[in-house]
Amino acid sequence: MTFHPFDEARARIGQLLFYDPILSGNRNISCGTCHHHETFSADGLSLGIGEGGQGVGTERTAGQGDDAIRKRVPRHAPALWNVGAVEFTRFFHDGRVARSPHYEVGFDTPAEEWLPEGLPHLLAVQALFPMVAQFEMAGNPRENEVAGAIHDRVDYAWPILAKRVRTIPDYGEMFVAAFDDVATPEDVTIVHIGIALADFMGSEWRSLDAPYDAWRAGQATLTAAQARGHDLFFGRAGCAECHSGPLFTDHEFHALALPPFGPGRTRRFDPLPRDTGRMAATDDLEDAYRFRTPSLRNVALTAPYGHNGAYPTLDGIVRHHADPAAALAKWSPAMARLPDAPWLAATDFVIRNDVREMARVAARVDITPVALSDADVADLVAFLNALTGGDSRDGRLGRPDAVPSGLPVD
Repeated sequence: MTFHPFDEARARIGQLLFYDPILSGNRNISCGTCHHHETFSADGLSLGIGEGGQGVGTERTAGQGDDAIRKRVPRHAPALWNVGAVEFTRFFHDGRVARSPHYEVGFDTPAEEWLPEGLPHLLAVQALFPMVAQFEMAGNPRENEVAGAIHDRVDYAWPILAKRVRTIPDYGEMFVAAFDDVATPEDVTIVHIGIALADFMGSEWRSLDAPYDAWRAGQATLTAAQARGHDLFFGRAGCAECHSGPLFTDHEFHALALPPFGPGRTRRFDPLPRDTGRMAATDDLEDAYRFRTPSLRNVALTAPYGHNGAYPTLDGIVRHHADPAAALAKWSPAMARLPDAPWLAATDFVIRNDVREMARVAARVDITPVALSDADVADLVAFLNALTGGDSRDGRLGRPDAVPSGLPVD
């Protein structure tokens, strides 16, 4: 496995920016809010609480008064383990940020031909999009200049954010010192910010020091349950058909009939509170309800599971994979980790009343059911725990105590 190279000075700028709310429209949320070190680069929630919420992790609330959230983030915040590996050629649950020959910049993204030039790889590209997502970091129209700019065209917001950063003296000095093409702070663009964020993310959460790795190197043994789980994983249970390679992902998209709920990832011409997954990026009906295979590195640390965090335990998601139809029928809304938001309660699970949509979800399953006993499930869970890293689980640089903007650090 190969990782993109990183520069230490740029990674340290990225560490600060990652936790600095200056990159959000209303200056009230950072990348680190939903990808926090305390929750191992995820947030511990089924559906994220973005702009307008308060707190971090499972203690995050939906805000109050004028600052209360208007919508939950439609999907689960993915963990960031090993995202600097060159094997990642698509990002987000639907793969909407990907390498592509169809645009001169070399990437297919929601910005299309307006993506700025000079981004060296996909991780740097990916870093630009959460900050221009309305319910994640940008905020609502008429609340701030960033959200207003996005309403016109997505790339109009990035120069505004870059100016915010470069006019903070400490950031300006750091960028001049770290980038050869930055002679003065006025030269800093969103491209430099994306590179700094990518150098941080790509170097911060590298994890290849699990008990499984020590066993593979002949330096340790697995427990009896982990060994049985290993044999099931790579054998009869068929897990490795999709969760393959050193990162335990095939980087492809599969439909699993995961229980739908939440606001959905709606589009202007498809306002139903549903999430069609990969199809939303490709407009190919064959991709309906397919989502990207997640890496299983440190999976035991980053519950809940599924693109919408439908299952709070490894036991639950393993059982769903074994028999998607039965698990879908048995799933209960009580299993979702959703911070209380009474004003959203009427819509949180409304899609489950749509008989046709539920039938469509149930009909799209790309994996073959397999009979697993309770003991088999327990052994598979034991093996998944063997993928938990050692010292790497806490990251490399960690969370900064303060950031140059002077704004609070979550």
